[in-house]
Amino acid sequence: MTVESAKPASAASAVRELREPPLAGGAMPLLGHGLRLARDPLDFFSRLRDHGDVVRLQLGPKPVYAVTTPELTGAVALSPDYIIAGPLWESLESLLGRQGVATANGALHRRQRRTIQPAFRLDAIPGYGPVMEEEAHALVERWRSLDVIDATRESFRVAVRIAARCLMGGTYTDDRAERICAALATLFSGMYQRMVIPLGPLYRLPFPANRAFNRALADLHLLVDEIIADRRASGRKPDDLLTALLKAEDDNGDPIGEQEIHDQVIAIVTPGSETVGSTLMSLLQVLADHPDHADRIRDEVAKVVGDRPVAFADIEKLRHTRNVVIETLRLRPAVWILTRRAVADTELGGYRIPAGADIVYSPYAIQRDPRSFDAHAEFDPDRWLPERAKEVPKYAMSPFSVGNRKCPSDHFSMAELTLLTAAMASAYRFEQAPGSDDAPRIGITLRPRRLLVRALPR
Repeated sequence: MTVESAKPASAASAVRELREPPLAGGAMPLLGHGLRLARDPLDFFSRLRDHGDVVRLQLGPKPVYAVTTPELTGAVALSPDYIIAGPLWESLESLLGRQGVATANGALHRRQRRTIQPAFRLDAIPGYGPVMEEEAHALVERWRSLDVIDATRESFRVAVRIAARCLMGGTYTDDRAERICAALATLFSGMYQRMVIPLGPLYRLPFPANRAFNRALADLHLLVDEIIADRRASGRKPDDLLTALLKAEDDNGDPIGEQEIHDQVIAIVTPGSETVGSTLMSLLQVLADHPDHADRIRDEVAKVVGDRPVAFADIEKLRHTRNVVIETLRLRPAVWILTRRAVADTELGGYRIPAGADIVYSPYAIQRDPRSFDAHAEFDPDRWLPERAKEVPKYAMSPFSVGNRKCPSDHFSMAELTLLTAAMASAYRFEQAPGSDDAPRIGITLRPRRLLVRALPR
């Protein structure tokens, strides 16, 4: 199967002759597969490939097509016949808006990528090194005074601080980091429920959960407006991403609108902080559960840096540390579900996909598939050594996606996560504390439910 497997049919009659994908079992009246997706979506998606390369689901009355193989997920991600849309993005619209780089399509998306891409070029990343180092070492020092570390609070706090300082050139979000983290926790959980159980008007009724969701949404939008207003009031124009957005022009040479600026800042502060924070929590869980790999990281850091603190310039030499991050991204991807929408009648894996149909696939299921990975459930960072990594099927490991929708901050995030992991593992041994719950917390993103750890100085 190749990328060419997803292509427009040459004629309407040819499309009609294609097969309809099989329907997954377990659909319920009215709710379809929504209840199963709400209860145990990871297991549900992990079993779908047994039923076919493309499988039909029902979310309420609406059919959705689940893609289950690496080749076909690559085809969907790379084909212009599938755009950013569908249940995931509809659930996120109240947060991300329609004019941010995460949700825009076509010419608007290309212009926005041009605006933000310079901030994430490979040659720009080292410029963020001093901030990443400072935050990593401050985090390690802060933990010396904590008996038990609330991994959720600490992970999101450092992720928000690094994003704010590197990309928006200020520390003015320091006192707002807690509010951002609390709002994100409420929003990403509620948005997943709205995606898999689309009850429409019922989510507007004044139930406690709906009121909490609406408060969190309003507070996060208010925070972003405050960030933009603070920058304008300061008169400062540092060479950072926020300045680039405030100076950006549309295709006619006019300044972009206030809503687009707002949506772009939301896209910087929220999805990036949420995914990095979630991954950092999973890394803390890995360091606690796999002390052998934590020790290997400590030894690697000591060999590379000696007695001085680990620095951004050391990242390239920390190969095992990086492989631990990659293996964590494989087994515990923060972005575990994605959706697209077909803009034309297409053929996918020999099945008919009608125009307007929604496509869903799970990086979590793809990256744990035993057809792609030996010992697929085992945590094995050495599988990313060059001689073994070449055996991984194409598109079986794409935690940052591929094509023109690939996360623009992939190199930034990998550098940040590698440096933080090296600093944490070289300073402490970790163990889970009483009351910790490391079961997956299912929302739009995936992370441990309530991870509590003790940091034991080395």
